[in-house]
Amino acid sequence: MTEPNVIEITPKAVTRAKELLEREGKADYGLRVGVRGGGCSGMSYFATPENQLKKGDLVLDFDGLRVFLDVKSQLFLMGTQVDWEESLLSSGFRFHNPNAKRSCSCGESFTV
Repeated sequence: MTEPNVIEITPKAVTRAKELLEREGKADYGLRVGVRGGGCSGMSYFATPENQLKKGDLVLDFDGLRVFLDVKSQLFLMGTQVDWEESLLSSGFRFHNPNAKRSCSCGESFTV
């Protein structure tokens, strides 16, 4: 029996992440997804290119895209869906986190 993923990365987000990594010349990298202190609600999300495993990391595979999660982020992102959204005003990864008690209006920071 396989353990369910801590997070879900939608197919659209996987495709876009691979395109962005390739454009930056980092096609062999993965994506580090996590949370850090800051933002208007206390914690903010991030997604950055990554090619090194750090102590305690969980590495997930989504259709060939490696996703790295540090220990702290695993706790706060359990059950989160990461999607790619585009609108007239902005585009980027969007985190749909069931653990967030409150989010700022832009959706980039949250409180648990």
